[in-house]
Amino acid sequence: MSTTVELDKVVLHFPRGRVYVGPVLQSLRNMFRPINRAEDTFTALKGMSFRAESGEVIGLVGRNGAGKSTLLRMIAGIYRPDEGTVRTAKHVLLLAGLGVGFSIHLSGRENIYLYGAMLGMTRTRIAELYDGIVEFAELREFIDQPLKTYSAGMRARLGFSIASEVVPDVLLLDETLSAGDAAFVEKSSARIKGMVNGARTVIVASHALELLHDVCTRAIFVEKGEIIADGPVRQITDYYMGVQPLPPRV
Repeated sequence: MSTTVELDKVVLHFPRGRVYVGPVLQSLRNMFRPINRAEDTFTALKGMSFRAESGEVIGLVGRNGAGKSTLLRMIAGIYRPDEGTVRTAKHVLLLAGLGVGFSIHLSGRENIYLYGAMLGMTRTRIAELYDGIVEFAELREFIDQPLKTYSAGMRARLGFSIASEVVPDVLLLDETLSAGDAAFVEKSSARIKGMVNGARTVIVASHALELLHDVCTRAIFVEKGEIIADGPVRQITDYYMGVQPLPPRV
């Protein structure tokens, strides 16, 4: 196996929002005063280090605000670390909110071509995949209706069906596997399993623990911007849920 993602002591600081109130002069003073990192920033990622190999499906678990989505965006190159290094394979795809970029005024058919193009597919390639996308999404009878008539679940199914046809080196999923009804979740889980072969790595952040048990080969527990534990999926989710105590930190 080859390493497709490597983080080495990655630190990321975010600026704190600050509301300026009071006299105009005081507000201006506040705006132009020297930055004090301790007061004006918070640390979103705190020295994170891990490696992912081709063929792995890694689940990220942790409470809202723990840093999972920030970590995925760091790997995708949206954020640059303030400290440490991030190395990835060439083609990294982040799916965060399926169907972001859809137009509600266009039909499902038109949105397949629009979203596919946004994900880097040619029109010819989209045409080749079109029938399979529609069948997988189970939207044949609605495909020429405007997207504004679709339910949230229908839009998510269409988004996943298109996106899962892309072939990246590293696929990052942020709460996208839990979209749709139970039957579609099962189908999407099977599709993810099929996507993971010797040339792929998948990292998925989700609160759907049973889904992670089903699709992941490994899990990482993130809390307050730190990696708390990394190992077998059920063991890590047991730590996260408090079923068993965390191992001592080394």
